Amino acid sequence: MSEKALLKPYNKGNFTLRNRVVMAPMTRSRAANEAKKPEEGLHDIYYQQRASAGLIITEGSQVSEEAVGYINTPGIHTEEQVEGWKQVTEAVHEKNGTIFIQLWHVGRMSHPDFHDGDLPLAPSAINPEAKSYTPEGFKDTVIPKAMTKEDIARTIEDFKNAAQNAVKAGFDGVEIHSSNGYLFHQFFNATSNTRTDEYGGSIENRARFFFEVLDEVKKVIPESKIGARFNPSLNGMFGMTMDEETIPTFEYIIKKLDHEYDLAYIHLSEPFNDVSDIPFAVENIAEHFRPMYNGTLMINGGFDQESGNKVIESGNADLVSFGKLYVSNPDLVERFKNDWDMADWDEDTFYTPGKEGYIDYETHK
Repeated sequence: MSEKALLKPYNKGNFTLRNRVVMAPMTRSRAANEAKKPEEGLHDIYYQQRASAGLIITEGSQVSEEAVGYINTPGIHTEEQVEGWKQVTEAVHEKNGTIFIQLWHVGRMSHPDFHDGDLPLAPSAINPEAKSYTPEGFKDTVIPKAMTKEDIARTIEDFKNAAQNAVKAGFDGVEIHSSNGYLFHQFFNATSNTRTDEYGGSIENRARFFFEVLDEVKKVIPESKIGARFNPSLNGMFGMTMDEETIPTFEYIIKKLDHEYDLAYIHLSEPFNDVSDIPFAVENIAEHFRPMYNGTLMINGGFDQESGNKVIESGNADLVSFGKLYVSNPDLVERFKNDWDMADWDEDTFYTPGKEGYIDYETHK
């Protein structure tokens, strides 16, 4: 049993995990309070229940009020929020767990309802033609405000402050959410970034904002405690449309991270939907990007125990992150270890307030 690839310890550089099973970041919309802070007796219990994971990555946590795009998501930009997260990190550390916080800015995937009527920020004034989950239910997204240089500089500072707050809150590291159609991803893709200044046009320019944020964040937390998440073949979801330069852009980013940085990991997603009819999409993300990255590569996207073991054994990934399986199986590592059945999740309670469908899933009897 101990030979299962997912259950082997992982050691690379300063990154040591007791197994290779990662709890993926998942929005759960449980911070149903005015301060948008993690709630005692809820968030701390939820994450502690899952502390046997090699690594927990929290739900996306907004770096500022401007970064919000969903109801009841916790932030990491106020003292109250820091205090709320402290309870979470302490609960996880009590069980010898390791926990990173995901730093999040949704950009144009938001709605004026979250911003006192102001437009959400984005690289360019292009409507993603998607839906935003507001306090009044789903609403159509709008044409966002194209960020000024001042907006960009302020947002870079917001990420740096959030990382500093994460250190104060006791997190073992941070993951920069540069994926899934949110702000960084909007800068990366030429279909959502039509800027003509140094943040648009060439591949290097479209990646500039991400690297400027990374360079500021690493001033307050070591590179070896920073991860970054990417979804290269995302298409037709979260307002994203691929073009011929999409994959070359991610190749540039990942090669630059490999050559010039020493991150804890990069966290890649396999395609969320069928991209086989798109000639310039990549269907097998881990296999494609592994040769470009010598550091720790984490993969996500519909894995179970069998496929998770296989992708590690193949050498295409070092770690595997699991989302929905971790919703309903707090003891996922133990279930893998003993080949126990998996409990089913209830999609109706993924984003509802309170304990139901959150901390009431039981461990295996």
